[in-house]
Formats: sequence, structure tokens, C-alpha cells
Amino acid sequence: MSTLRFRHATLSDASRCYQIESCAYEGDEAATQEKISTRIAQYPQGFLILEDDAEVIGFINSGCAHQVVMSDEAFKELLGHSAEAPNVVIMSVVLDPAQQGKGYSTQMMREFVQRMKALDKKTIHLMCKERHVALYQRMGYRYVQPSPSEHGGMAWHEMVMEL
Repeated sequence: MSTLRFRHATLSDASRCYQIESCAYEGDEAATQEKISTRIAQYPQGFLILEDDAEVIGFINSGCAHQVVMSDEAFKELLGHSAEAPNVVIMSVVLDPAQQGKGYSTQMMREFVQRMKALDKKTIHLMCKERHVALYQRMGYRYVQPSPSEHGGMAWHEMVMEL
């Protein structure tokens, strides 16, 4: 029987997170290991790790902003990030492909939302592909609009959850 555990990321997780991100995202969508390390270092409380038997199998990473502009590519470098800001911007929700279809992404998202509520955040924003819009709506996100972002050469959709 597996043992699932949530925790904040540490810099020693960057390599495994990059490995998972590279497998889960297409082409230029994946963050570099350097970007992942920066996100862990600058906002560990917004970088949630899911472990199964002490192996990292998934994660959610984010930053916070006073004004959210979802198409701002510089924010992925955490430029403009402020840990005290009320609005959370999710940059990745990633699960090892071998672990998909087991409900772990939903469990990660529930845990992440609870942690953001505990930090007194007001909103959570994310961008997703069209095929994931309905999934995020079931989790309580509201569809905002098609995004002007063409990150990774893909079409994206903006979603928001009021906490």
C-alpha cells in the first residue's frame, strides 16, 4: 500500500520536478530546471510536492501578484512576484505520467487550495489547454477567457477560483 504525503519543495527536489515537468509538457511548455529552482527558492510555500512512498510523483508551483496578467511571460521568472500579494498564479500542475488516472491531480489541487486559503489568499488563477477547462470547472474554477498567451506555441484558456 502506498503512502501519499504533501510537503513544500526544497531545492533538492528541482531535478526530479524538472524530470516530471519535461515528461508531462510538450515542447517549450516545460519550465527549465533553473526556473524550477528559482520558483522553489523564491516561493517554497507556493510549491507543493506530492510524494508516494517518499518519491516525488507530482507538484504544483505558483507565485503571487497584486495585479494578475496571465499572459505575462516574465512572471514565470517570478518577476513581479510578492509573497504577500492576495492573488495566486499557478504555473504548473504536473503529475508523473505513470501516476496519472488515479485521482492524484485532484488531491493535489484540493490540498493546494486549502493551503492558499490558510495563507489568506483571495484568488487562484491558472491557464490550461481547452481539454482541461471542464476538469478545472469541476474543481471550482470559473472560465475567464481565451488567453492571448502563446506559451509553447499552444492555445491557452484563463481560469480563476475565488477563495
